Amino acid sequence: MARTSSDIALKARAADEASARPKLRLDLFKFVPFRLNRLAAEVSSALSVEYQERHGLDIPAWRVIATLGFRNDACSAQYISQCTRTHKSTISRAVTALLGDGLIERVENEADRREFRLQLTRKGRALYEELFPQLLRREDEILACLSAQERKQLSALLGKIEQSLDLIQTSEEADAKQAY
Repeated sequence: MARTSSDIALKARAADEASARPKLRLDLFKFVPFRLNRLAAEVSSALSVEYQERHGLDIPAWRVIATLGFRNDACSAQYISQCTRTHKSTISRAVTALLGDGLIERVENEADRREFRLQLTRKGRALYEELFPQLLRREDEILACLSAQERKQLSALLGKIEQSLDLIQTSEEADAKQAY
């Protein structure tokens, strides 16, 4: 197909206009997913001091203990992986270490004897009960820059985002659905 001079002129004009426009750049420091990820990493790191230095737990191990600690019954490693948004291999390594340390144990799943579920041992429960008040205090320190009203607003806004992404928002809802 032969090009006409008007086709060539139109393409040249479009190229000139495109080059005259300012090039848009993604400013990561204004990009909400980046900001949320960065905040999550910093807060997680700040909290990890409580359980890493005192108890030698890494972040994945704490996530396993925390998930089992808030539940009323045993759950699968897959549930923990989904709940914490942590890769299953990372959770598997944490589970192996925690089993070896006697902080968690496997229990047979009554509904499916091929599957084992996980729960805290007495030692694991004691550690959880010791740690969670310290973590709540640390959370308060991190959020101290916000007024009580701002904390409520932050919680509500995060809830709206979670809801828009169809995320489970309460432990009761997670238990009822047996999923996260």
